[in-house]
Amino acid sequence: MPYIKTRDGTDLYVKDWGSGRPVILLHGWPLNADSWDAQAMALAEAGFRAIAYDRRGFGRSGQPWSGYDYDTLSDDLADVMKAAGADQDATIIGFSMGGGEVARYMSRHDGQGVVAAGLISSVVPYMLKTDDNPDGTPQSTFDQIADGIVKDRAKFFRHTFVPQFYGVGYITSPVSDDVVEYSTNLALMAGLKPTLACAQAFSHTDFRPDLPAFRVPTLIVHGTGDQTVPIDASARAAAAGIANSQLVEYDGAPHGLNVTESDRLTRDLLTFLGH
Repeated sequence: MPYIKTRDGTDLYVKDWGSGRPVILLHGWPLNADSWDAQAMALAEAGFRAIAYDRRGFGRSGQPWSGYDYDTLSDDLADVMKAAGADQDATIIGFSMGGGEVARYMSRHDGQGVVAAGLISSVVPYMLKTDDNPDGTPQSTFDQIADGIVKDRAKFFRHTFVPQFYGVGYITSPVSDDVVEYSTNLALMAGLKPTLACAQAFSHTDFRPDLPAFRVPTLIVHGTGDQTVPIDASARAAAAGIANSQLVEYDGAPHGLNVTESDRLTRDLLTFLGH
């Protein structure tokens, strides 16, 4: 299996490591499944089955013109779980944009086969600043992201988005220049249309109605220094709206804490999974 075909015929690239209870890892925008490698390897070595896949339009997966809404993306998750035989006793963990797929799977697919969930640096429940979401991010910020991508995608990711992702400039030497370069390369594997369409999806989808569908233990991890997805409108709001959730705040950590706080995140995931 490195590929599975979704219900609408899109080919998704899947990495399937280890054996045991399945843990499905959903990556952030605009990267791909490789961004989960450190945690996936640790999970597999600890006796879990770590499954990570490239979202449609990203990495090595197909790049169809449509399907970048969260209903379709949660259907893709369901298709991967079914094709991999990982649709029972599963834990689904979403990083950043991937948190939205977790939330929509819990509501749209009634959390079928899921016994635990994780939201890591997640966009859930609602990113956009509105009258009833005053801690959200202004529309102008998302407009600047789209403009930067359209004008010079490589420059925008290499010198603006990815450095902020890892806290470069406001956290002392959080990652090497090589990590920034590597993450930029992952981002540039995505197609232009899916990159823009998914930015629209994660910034404008309101997951607040999905929160009651979380009926399993849920780990929420977020950095208090996250400038990409600020914590007040995301993790803290999600924790307030999800029953049986546990919020773990990493003091001062940036958005990309899966790298800057890699060992700590791995330990917290393994503890949550009962290892």
